[in-house]
Order: sequence, then structure tokens, then C-alpha cells
Amino acid sequence: MPEYPSPYPNVRKQEGNTLTAMLQVHNEEHRYLEEVLADLSTYVDHIVIVDDASSDNTVAICQSFERVIKLVQLPEPLFADEWKLRSILWQAAASTSPDWLLAVDADELYEERAKRSIRDLINQNRYDWVSFRLYDLWGSRNYYREDELWQAHKGQTMTLVRYFPEYPYFYPQMQHHVPRLPLTYRALPGLTTDLRIKHLGWSGPLEERVEKYVRYKKMDPKGEWGNPAQYESILDLKPNLLEWKEEE
Repeated sequence: MPEYPSPYPNVRKQEGNTLTAMLQVHNEEHRYLEEVLADLSTYVDHIVIVDDASSDNTVAICQSFERVIKLVQLPEPLFADEWKLRSILWQAAASTSPDWLLAVDADELYEERAKRSIRDLINQNRYDWVSFRLYDLWGSRNYYREDELWQAHKGQTMTLVRYFPEYPYFYPQMQHHVPRLPLTYRALPGLTTDLRIKHLGWSGPLEERVEKYVRYKKMDPKGEWGNPAQYESILDLKPNLLEWKEEE
């Protein structure tokens, strides 16, 4: 396997790398957080969390998992300036001297095939970031949505990066829908895969989707940070759904 130039060759280890998951949370007690943390604990070494001023038992749930090595609690919510929240999370994760970072949202699960591949992905010297296919499960965990507005799974989402202590990082100053990892990583050699992430955020009952619709319309009424047509499509009663099948 040929090597690409690296800004910090001495950091580019081919074996023995550790994996640190990083995620931001807010009032996740009755959603997917406990399941996500339990799942992460089966294949990552450490977990770093920034709590965005939760008012429920989110923090206690996080503290109950021994792989959570750093938990930052913000006194006031920053989600209205999400780029600041992402930056704080990056800094918190960087302070633990990680080898690789996996940026996870609190409503995401990696398929078994992806979890089995993760050690091979971080113990190599060719790539410095890895992207996956993100599937929006819809109405249940048995189907995902696919139409002109919902097709993230046809593209790539960068969620896994090698950490370079001196490498510059940059998040665009966006209030919402901020990339989960610094854009500067795109300048480094990366790997696109067909490995899949299950996004559970839309898999619940219609009432939950309506709540998210109202929240999106409130936080981005002019569609400055997202697609207004996609916001409206959240309320579609008969979206195009395809069956989700686990791959061995």
C-alpha cells in the first residue's frame, strides 16, 4: 500500500491506534443516547462529550459509561451558534491526545460491518480521513427515505479522522447544519467507503417528526442554513421509503 505525504509522519502509526468517539448532546434522556453510548462502548476506546446545557438526566446517563473520559457541561446552550459548539467539542476531544476521532451524533448507530472494519481503517498509513454513507431511517428502523430531498446515503459523510496535534482546524461560522469535522481535513488524503450509518432521528413516530419540523422552522425560518423545501417535506405523509437490510 503506497504512502501519501503526511504533515506529521511520526503521528501516522500503522498499528496500536486508539479510537475516541466525540459527540454533543442536549436533553437526550428519552431518545437514543443510552443505546448509542452502549453501542459505542463495544468498539471505541474512549468517548468525549459536550453537554449543551441539558435540563434532564442526559449528564447522568453519560456519566454512567466508563468509556466516557471527558464530559464538558456548558452552563448555557450554544446550539443557536452551532459552529461554536462544534469547536468546543473538537477542543475537548483534542485535549485527550487521541489517535483517531469518530464524530458521532447522539442518534446514530454504525452497522455491524462498519464496526468490524473500524480497526483496519485506523491502523493504516495511507488515509487520514474516512467517510461513510448516512441513511435516514424513517418511521421505523425497517425503512429509509429516498427522494430528491433525502439522499444523503448516495453521497459521503466524513466522520472519522486521524488527529494531528499541530494541524489547523476550521469550522465555518454557521448557526446550524455545521459540518461535524473541520473542513481543513479535506486537504488530506481520504477514503470513501460503502459502509453505512443508521440515522435514527427520523425513525420515531410522526409526532416526533412534527416536533423536529417546528424546531427547524423556528431556528432557521428563512432557510439560511438548510433547504426550506426539505424542511417542509418532513411533514410528507407518504414519503418514498425503501427497506433497510442489515449487511453481514
